[in-house]
Amino acid sequence: MWDYSEKVQEHFFNPRNAGAVENANATGDVGSLSCGDALRLTLKVDPETDKILDAGFQTFGCGSAIASSSALTEMIKGMTLDDALEVSNQDIADFLDGLPPEKMHCSVMGREALQAAIANYRGEEWSDDHEEGALVCKCFAIDEVMIEETVRANQLKTVEDVTNYTKAGGGCAACHEGIEEILTRVLAEQGEAFDPNAAVAAPEPEPVAAQAKQPLTNLQRIKKIETLLDEIRPNLQRDRGDVELLEVDGRNIYVNLIGACSGCQLASATLGGIQQHLADGLGEMIQVLPAEALAHRDMMRA
Repeated sequence: MWDYSEKVQEHFFNPRNAGAVENANATGDVGSLSCGDALRLTLKVDPETDKILDAGFQTFGCGSAIASSSALTEMIKGMTLDDALEVSNQDIADFLDGLPPEKMHCSVMGREALQAAIANYRGEEWSDDHEEGALVCKCFAIDEVMIEETVRANQLKTVEDVTNYTKAGGGCAACHEGIEEILTRVLAEQGEAFDPNAAVAAPEPEPVAAQAKQPLTNLQRIKKIETLLDEIRPNLQRDRGDVELLEVDGRNIYVNLIGACSGCQLASATLGGIQQHLADGLGEMIQVLPAEALAHRDMMRA
């Protein structure tokens, strides 16, 4: 299980500035529900001073995504737009006393949302729709430009680093070769050589019992997911809510929030908690997605 700082936990359980800003004059949208993470950042900017008077966020994602969004809004309130543009994803992580390496992509998403919102306010074009570069990771829709910029900004060295900061390569792994090519090129520009074996420790031998363990069948996996949902259902029902399993599609687990949980401002936090519980129980990387994401998937396949 990931080790979260007290500040990350505080901003997850008590997020600041959740929801849209009233009378906002700047909006930044990044990510997509179909890829598992999405963030809308709204700002109220003083047109005379270019100062950010208020900031709010609406996030779909894990606890780290919510905490990063909450931290970002706290950091930028009172800043001028030019000063806000100097905020890096590492600044967001530092504000939270660090993020687990596997969750650094949440701070990157926050930085991009801020750039998008300021561009929107200034009437400039900003997009993450991959028109600038070739799509490298199809699982999470991450393009070449995004990977290059993140490698340079954060001095990344390995494919694992790139996955932690962008999610690229965290799905089917078919894009690992493309990521290695980008790392080779960018590191060469900096006078360094890409080492495919860097920071890759030799795996420790598994216990005999683990070696003999057979993977779950699809039916067993679904039953396991249902059991894990039953474990957290009492907590939801105490708040007059509930959750039902809709479909399991590989790493994607689609659920429907019911009752008070449906439409709640912190529904994304609830989904993040469900995702963490299922990931821990299954011992694998999964995405918990809402019913609307399932409808979107079916529409795209039609």
